[in-house]
Amino acid sequence: MTTRFSRAALAAALLLALPAAHAADALSAKVNATTLKADTRADRFIITYRAGSAERSNATAAVNGVASAVTRAGLNGKTRGAALATTYQRKLGIGADLVRVSRKLSASEATTLMNQLAANPAVLRVEPDVLMHPFVDDPVIPNDPKFATWQWDMRDGDGTYETIGNDTTAYANLGGANVARAWNLADGQGVTVAVLDTGITHHSDLDLSLADLGYDFITDAFVSGRSTDGRVSGGWDLGDWTTDAKYTDPSTGCVDPSAAEDSSWHGTHVSGTIAELTNNGIGTAGVAHNARVLPVRVLGHCGGYTSDIADGITWASGGHVDGVPDNATPVQVISMSLGGQGACAATDVTGQAIAGALSRGVTVVVAAGNENQPVANVTPASCPGVIAVGANGISGKRAFYSNYGSGVSIAAPGGGVFADDASYGQQVYAGVVWSAGNLGAHEPEGEGYIGMAGTSQATPHVAGTVALIASARQALALPALKPQQVRSVLVSTARAFPGKPDQPIGGGILDAYAAVVKAMDPATGTVTAEQLINGTAVPGLVGYAGDSLLFAIDVPAGARGLSLRSYGGTGDVSLFVKRGAVPAADGSDADFRSVKPGNSETVVQAVPTAGTWYVRVVSVQDFANLTVLGGFIAP
Repeated sequence: MTTRFSRAALAAALLLALPAAHAADALSAKVNATTLKADTRADRFIITYRAGSAERSNATAAVNGVASAVTRAGLNGKTRGAALATTYQRKLGIGADLVRVSRKLSASEATTLMNQLAANPAVLRVEPDVLMHPFVDDPVIPNDPKFATWQWDMRDGDGTYETIGNDTTAYANLGGANVARAWNLADGQGVTVAVLDTGITHHSDLDLSLADLGYDFITDAFVSGRSTDGRVSGGWDLGDWTTDAKYTDPSTGCVDPSAAEDSSWHGTHVSGTIAELTNNGIGTAGVAHNARVLPVRVLGHCGGYTSDIADGITWASGGHVDGVPDNATPVQVISMSLGGQGACAATDVTGQAIAGALSRGVTVVVAAGNENQPVANVTPASCPGVIAVGANGISGKRAFYSNYGSGVSIAAPGGGVFADDASYGQQVYAGVVWSAGNLGAHEPEGEGYIGMAGTSQATPHVAGTVALIASARQALALPALKPQQVRSVLVSTARAFPGKPDQPIGGGILDAYAAVVKAMDPATGTVTAEQLINGTAVPGLVGYAGDSLLFAIDVPAGARGLSLRSYGGTGDVSLFVKRGAVPAADGSDADFRSVKPGNSETVVQAVPTAGTWYVRVVSVQDFANLTVLGGFIAP
């Protein structure tokens, strides 16, 4: 059984010269085994080879390298007399290669194999190709869904008491995202949001104009539900049920019989929250109801593989993926209400795919997860540069299931499930988020409206608000905000929690109206320089991949020994310096540059020209606790 997650849910010579512990550390840095649990069984591995290596350009060389690693790992003797065969699957959009071995390995065997693979100097990174799942709780179907009586999440969160659906008790709405007020300013017109999920179903309350232009990235027939392996055009949801015997089989299946479920129609629900048609006299409303959704199917029966999700990210954001026509409908936002166990680094497959999307100007919004654990342990929510979304209930409290930690950017309505957003008790209609769905148990059947709770439901509120921001700026002919600027707008305008959360889930609760208002300010997105005082450090700086911080220092005539530095903390930044003008974000016009791995960067001028010197700190990766210091010897 392949690794799955529940819903809810240097050169070789140098290595030899190092002490054994250091060599082990070097190998460990090339292997991401955090996604492997004790009961994991994995047969698919993603390997990133160095540019110029034979394995990078030759599939046969890659397969031979894996076969050698299998032998060194001692795995052939454990296959009942049969050699453990390796087959090449394909090259991912980020350039990594996917291979498969002929039997599923235990977690310890998989780790041993990956360590042997990492011993090859040509290998930069190796990780198992794991299945991720939508973050969702059990759905409840209402009888007569309407905006005024069901969608607490779209309203102000000003404490007004509301009786939701068939509830008999009114609750003070302190958790709404203030979306409805934003509709006076923007509606998502001209913006496309990619939803990487289970796909989308036919529904009269959804704009399906891009459904056929979407793509089904699931390659494995067992997961896709199609008769053959391979990808196909169209982002349609075929169903993701796991109640059939083949999915509950203890040897070849993916779930315990007690955990088998009917189809979730998760992608339809998420798409509805983002862009469900509004003012059409039926159903419920979407955050950005004039935006268009591009459905990208990456989750099916048992979930979705990392390799397929990474390619979906690359393709949706405008990158190229071999074997798939390039995306003809570029998106401004990617929404992913999915994930699995394991930390994400910039060098991991998912981290690389997200970095590519960010570099193309696409904002990536991701669910923090529903395991009530630190978000640092979850992929892709812990990937650098994403906007990770936690969940609050109608009371404004952290939903009991929501993951937490400093990596969560913002909270949004996800539903607290139980009365008063408690961690147990009576399930209530006010405890979920209502949106479009389907009534089929397995294959799609009639359309309907479904209540779900989870960070999966919080995420599309944020993704939809990002679409509102983009739409508002387009209407005013303002330049598009960069992903890190979008994050700044969302966090800086978030509404304070009504009480301090028991665990941190971001800078506050999403306020869509306030975010759009700030985004419409022409000054938003411009970079102003913070003045450096000679010899005084600016500590505790935090930023995300692609962020840019600007400083200025006035150097008098006759000064000597100008030193401009960044140091300390974690992450990776570059330093670009220019006298008399602000250097470009890419450093192309800088007078001086310091570009090294890590945060330690220095530019020194023994006899500096008098004037204002500008220092731009650009984050290559997320950074924290960075210090910037400028100083000189006064005349």
